[in-house]
Amino acid sequence: MRFTVDRATLLKALAHVQSVVEKRNTIPILANLMLAVRNGRLSLSATDMEIAVVEDVAATTTEDGATTAPAVTLYEIVRRLPDGAEIELHYSGGDAPLELRAGHYRTSLMVLPTEDFPSMMAASLPHHFSLPASALGTLIDRTRFAISMEETRYYLNGIFLHATESDGVHLLRAVATDGHRLARVEQPLPEGAANMPGVIVPRKTVLELRKLLEETNETVEVGLSDTRIQFRVGPVTLTSKLIDGTFPEYERVIPRTNDKVLRVGKRDFSEAVARVAAISTERSRPVKLSLTRDHLVLSAVSPEQGTATEELDSERVAYDASPLDIGFQARYLSDITDQIADRVEFRFSDGTAPTVVQDASDASALYVLMPIRV
Repeated sequence: MRFTVDRATLLKALAHVQSVVEKRNTIPILANLMLAVRNGRLSLSATDMEIAVVEDVAATTTEDGATTAPAVTLYEIVRRLPDGAEIELHYSGGDAPLELRAGHYRTSLMVLPTEDFPSMMAASLPHHFSLPASALGTLIDRTRFAISMEETRYYLNGIFLHATESDGVHLLRAVATDGHRLARVEQPLPEGAANMPGVIVPRKTVLELRKLLEETNETVEVGLSDTRIQFRVGPVTLTSKLIDGTFPEYERVIPRTNDKVLRVGKRDFSEAVARVAAISTERSRPVKLSLTRDHLVLSAVSPEQGTATEELDSERVAYDASPLDIGFQARYLSDITDQIADRVEFRFSDGTAPTVVQDASDASALYVLMPIRV
């Protein structure tokens, strides 16, 4: 195998594929990526047995072949080469090392047999649809903060992606919850997605996909089955196993009768939350909301530091219901209000029941937040 490639081109591809490699693993081949030249095309692949990333790279190829090389080491070498460098990689076969040359720089990397490299190419993916990268990015950005980190509830360790219908409108819906908050975001159902199964996309896959979406404005092609999902983002193909579990019936926890409505400017509210929460060093940082007509007082108490309060008056608050005291974790409040553009709408029942939060001018996203005792 022999090819020559521009440093910037190779570095970008290596950044994508080596990102999925686990830094600590007990299977040596999983620390390597595969480089393959076939029919004049270069591709790079890496996997951790749960996710696989393959990227086609523009290169000048002179000899077909394939080998594997340490992913992180190769990435660090290329990253430290000067801008504009032309890199030549050559592998003569067998137990020979992978030779890399760039200007006056030379190095040799030990390789492992390509036969040991696991393949994760998806077999049958019966469901296919496409959507803009920006739309997929929005689904991820507005739900991923609510993905559970608790490994024992593995079925919550991802985003539940499924087709549904609401008021006669067919929708693609993304849902995530950790039991304390829930995020539900939807958009019009893409053509071809009507019969897709509901699938749980793992947290790591979500994070790797989001990195890829940052670099493109193209349409993303999605293929999936009951067990795998695949995303084609430009020259990159990301294939992932799905979480084998049943996502909770989340609609049951979304309150339908909350009738106490608070509307407040997102910036005013989020900045006030941050200021009063600064008094506390507790991980949960509880913040109390005390509501009367068109008036909101936010407060926090710390046994070590003291107290903090901030008032928002009728110029910034609209509330026309009975007085209410309710508490939330400051971080959870911030995570949700970060998703809202201008004006936040809270819908309460009482001080102990789940609260619904939405953007006052955008019904496509809905959040549920559990209160805490303060």
